[in-house]
Amino acid sequence: MSGNDRQARIERKTKETEVAVQLNLDGTGASKVQTPIPFFSHMLEAWSKHGLMDLAVEATGDVEVDIHHTVEDVGIVLGQALKQALGDKKGIVRYGTSFVPMDEALVQASVDLSGRPFLVFSVPVARTRVSNFDLDMLQEFFRAFAFNAEITLHVTMHYGHNLHHIAEAVFKSVGRCLAEATRLNPRIAGVLPSTKGTL
Repeated sequence: MSGNDRQARIERKTKETEVAVQLNLDGTGASKVQTPIPFFSHMLEAWSKHGLMDLAVEATGDVEVDIHHTVEDVGIVLGQALKQALGDKKGIVRYGTSFVPMDEALVQASVDLSGRPFLVFSVPVARTRVSNFDLDMLQEFFRAFAFNAEITLHVTMHYGHNLHHIAEAVFKSVGRCLAEATRLNPRIAGVLPSTKGTL
């Protein structure tokens, strides 16, 4: 699969939300994100910038009820877009790990583009909010993303106090580890990086 094929556009419409995502794995980190949750939009832009993926998100939802539906559905659609954009996965690095320090916070993310959905999310944030974003939604977002992308994702906060810094380090570290894992390795062009022969 050539690099310029690694794109996807996915739309999802329910009674609660309407989400459209366009993703280019081989981009430069350009983003155009429109959600009714400004802090969440800011986090998705950071994810795109540090993951070197071009990302367009248009999302509307019943945020007057709760932000849960909108955040989770963006995670679902973004995960589906990543899975589709990866295509047959031939020639990808497959694994990625990134440590991101943000002032006093340090967060590590590790990913395996395994075809086996799993999330370990060790980021102890109390039920509190930054701006209009409930921080317990971080785990919900990444669970929806990991399971729909069919990836194994581990996110660990080593330490940190400022909730904005922690949340931003989470998104940036996941973006950076995905940038590494989705990269095409010329040494294994056209080869699937799996002894099983399937991912």
